Amino acid sequence: MHKTTRRVGALCALPLLIGLILYPAHAAAPAPSPVMLANVYHSGINLSDYWVSEKYDGVRGYWDGKQLLTRSGAVIHAPTWFIANWPKTPLDGELWAGREQFDMASATIRQDSPDDEAWRHIRYMVFDMPGQAATFDQRIPVLQRTVAALGVSWVQAVKQFKVADEAELKQRLDEVVQGGGEGLVLHRGVSLYHAGRNGDLLKLKPYDDAEAKVVGYAPGKGKYSGMMGALLVELPDGTRFRIGTGLSDELRRDPPPVGSMVTFRYQGMTSGGKPRFARFMRVRDEM
Repeated sequence: MHKTTRRVGALCALPLLIGLILYPAHAAAPAPSPVMLANVYHSGINLSDYWVSEKYDGVRGYWDGKQLLTRSGAVIHAPTWFIANWPKTPLDGELWAGREQFDMASATIRQDSPDDEAWRHIRYMVFDMPGQAATFDQRIPVLQRTVAALGVSWVQAVKQFKVADEAELKQRLDEVVQGGGEGLVLHRGVSLYHAGRNGDLLKLKPYDDAEAKVVGYAPGKGKYSGMMGALLVELPDGTRFRIGTGLSDELRRDPPPVGSMVTFRYQGMTSGGKPRFARFMRVRDEM
């Protein structure tokens, strides 16, 4: 996908990181979709205030009433039959191919010309209705009725449930993770839908993860000679560090472009404020 803009083999022969290379100007990026984003779960909250659901490991899909968009605002070219008769009000959900099938979902939604057969494996797991001026408690039944009215198997309302305490929450997390799931999401029942990251929406996983912007590459050595050795990335606060593990050979030959966002997992922070044992997970902007 990015081969026309990068010649990694030649660039990695340079002794310096490639982040200083200037790329030609591109068309202005689309405005991000006005989606609600989750903070990390912390113990001590009143769990009775929250609904809990599985965190689906797919591609965020925001339906604006006319078309499907990624979190970054790029148009998702879904087949006409997939979005036929969808409501003219916004929906928020995840385009999901099943547990441990993120790569399949990502590859499918990236295509400019949709592959009908591939899209037969995609489900739109709807977890919210942004256009409703109501609390999440009140939006849940509206969402369920809206999805039921569509009457198609590939659009499903995400199951929301309650837990009694942190012990039950941990048990539910263990069940999801052991089954190949990513984690859980907690949504405050009295909250209104508002774009941006906030404490009304929380994510719970068995590991820490975060996002960073690619600002360059380090050349590979040994068996990775002529390929990318590590990504140089930057956190929102300006902290820079390298991610050298979790990268496939294919990604080392054709890495994410400078300026793209990637998701990585880590285990706490160093005394210098950098993520410990950072490991690449995926490119965030699937388009």
